[in-house]
Amino acid sequence: MAYIQHSRNALRQIIKEGAGRAFHHPILYACQGVRYRRLEVILTTKIEKLGNAGEMVKVAPGYFRNHLMPKLLAVPNIEKYAHLIREQRRIYQPEEVEEVKVVKKTEDDKLKEYEKAAKRLENTRLVLRRFPNIEKLCSRASKDDPIEVRSPVTKEEIVAEVARQLSVVIEPENLHLPSPLSIYGEYELPLRLPRSIPLPEGKVQWTLKVKIRGK
Repeated sequence: MAYIQHSRNALRQIIKEGAGRAFHHPILYACQGVRYRRLEVILTTKIEKLGNAGEMVKVAPGYFRNHLMPKLLAVPNIEKYAHLIREQRRIYQPEEVEEVKVVKKTEDDKLKEYEKAAKRLENTRLVLRRFPNIEKLCSRASKDDPIEVRSPVTKEEIVAEVARQLSVVIEPENLHLPSPLSIYGEYELPLRLPRSIPLPEGKVQWTLKVKIRGK
């Protein structure tokens, strides 16, 4: 705040010296314009709903003359004052940090997010690609026999792919998968979600559609 005090002392001296010829001094002359003309001034400090320190704003002449100028909250937009403010702010004033307000989510907001995520899982299909097990493939009795994959799909892999493909984060305990998926095909895996999430009409539980196909 040292630069603001220095600037205010300088302005007080200028006003004091020009007291006898007020209408001829640049600071007071800037306030004698047309009645409804708005003046361009430079703020020396942050003013709520008006601007930050160093910004150029337009205000009513009376507001500047009766409020801003006596308290040295602003100076006329004259080059020498503008240069003074810029230099003082560059030397003394750190960058202003905007205040970030954290809004806490209510239980209803969380429930809506859970419901939205559950519907996304219900209405989309997760596709996983796996190489076939060559030995099992060659020993099939017919083409209709299921094809086994080289590496079974685990619960942890499905959870990771849900986050990557569907942008939904679930925990392993939210997915019911007793054993890894080892055969090509389509599956509907039950989801263990909070009971407070309303189910779609005709559904008894939330599910995740998973398809395993070859590469």
